[in-house]
Amino acid sequence: MNQLITTKRDWLQLLLMAKTFFLIGGFTFGGGQAMIQLIRTEVVDKYHWLEDKEFLDLFAMAQSLPGVLAVNISIFIGYRIQGILGAIVCALTCTFPSFVIILVIAIYAHSFKGNPTIEAIFKGIRPVVVSLIAAPTITIWKALGLGWKWLWIPIVSALSVWLLGISPVTVILVSALLGWMYTLYISKKGENNTL
Repeated sequence: MNQLITTKRDWLQLLLMAKTFFLIGGFTFGGGQAMIQLIRTEVVDKYHWLEDKEFLDLFAMAQSLPGVLAVNISIFIGYRIQGILGAIVCALTCTFPSFVIILVIAIYAHSFKGNPTIEAIFKGIRPVVVSLIAAPTITIWKALGLGWKWLWIPIVSALSVWLLGISPVTVILVSALLGWMYTLYISKKGENNTL
């Protein structure tokens, strides 16, 4: 990670990061969860700024913090690649398109209300958003090398939030505690297996 931008290559990388997060922020519908697969594709597969495991670690940290997921992860990625300036640039370029779009919608919202064309557009977008949320979940599951024996954890977590109304923060904290306890248990047994 570069703390200071000193070379032309650093500036070009910073501009490329700005362009990448601007496009992600401007053309991804469905919020932070829907952005994750696109961010991963750009950052890991296309530009090789991060390894897959590193991306997953940053994603886990971003997911467990308060705030907008896409902004959190853009800050982590920007900082990891280009330090504080990278974090600022990625956060601003990721949020700017949404800010402008929401501002325009807020100004003209009354004219969109009940518009059949707008309603039809959103009706078409909704199923795609579901798949954009499911895709990174499957990718992360595979990248972590988790087998079927661990499938109960996300199912119980999701049901705890949906049916029991338990806060996602509580679910994350309890999961972290249980993971830590499990790791201690395994290490005491002398095995090298971890989650």
